Amino acid sequence: MYSPSKQLMTPLLLLSLLFQICVSQDTITPDEPLKDGDTLVSNRETFALGFFSWPANSSRRYVRIWYNKVPVQTVVWVANRDNPLDGTAGILSIDGHRNLVFTETNRSIPIWSTNASVVSANHSMARLLDTGNLVLVHPQTQRHIWQSFDFPTDTWLPFMKLGLDRRAGLNGSLTSWKSKDDTGTGNCTLAIDPTRYPQLFLYEGGAPLWRVGSWTGQRWSGVPQMTPNFIFNISYVDNQDEITVEDRLLVPNVFAIAVVKP
Repeated sequence: MYSPSKQLMTPLLLLSLLFQICVSQDTITPDEPLKDGDTLVSNRETFALGFFSWPANSSRRYVRIWYNKVPVQTVVWVANRDNPLDGTAGILSIDGHRNLVFTETNRSIPIWSTNASVVSANHSMARLLDTGNLVLVHPQTQRHIWQSFDFPTDTWLPFMKLGLDRRAGLNGSLTSWKSKDDTGTGNCTLAIDPTRYPQLFLYEGGAPLWRVGSWTGQRWSGVPQMTPNFIFNISYVDNQDEITVEDRLLVPNVFAIAVVKP
């Protein structure tokens, strides 16, 4: 006998499985870690997260985020930049303390961890956003417990704030790689000096190398050629909670970054 419910069951089951796959492709959960060789891709496939060796012929393995659709692979963030894993036995997972950790398979000591205080969730999950921001979130409220944008490496992405966040006790800055063959923390830093008239400085070995001048309300005083841009809108905030600068991208699907080179 013909049964519409039975006829619909298989398509609905397939759609359910497909939905689960689509939902999980940008997410790490306690039940779905990321192993070396796997890749996490943001919802619109703008960014990807995975493992890589650097230099390419090296056994040193790192967790990185890169532009997924740029032909030349462009790394924008490295988690364990100063502590590579030797070999391909790494795994990125949610541990018993609800933090995102990078460990060697079957070993509990983390090579890298988000090291966040997670006290209000039974579990958490990590998600790669289309801004390139890797976030650790509360599964019910979607509140960000930790985000990679608070801990940049050498690359300034649109919507990433640089500067002092007094509430969180963070001071976001960019630091170059040690060399083109070493992702480790290098000698050049781009940071906001919050004293007197706050401004961006480029430092080399702790010594000021270049500055952009103070903020006039429309541009940096030391960059007279800077004009309003149809691609970017620079947001500058100076109040009791923060002294930060942020480039907001106005045009979708434009790949734009600023990098501090060694």
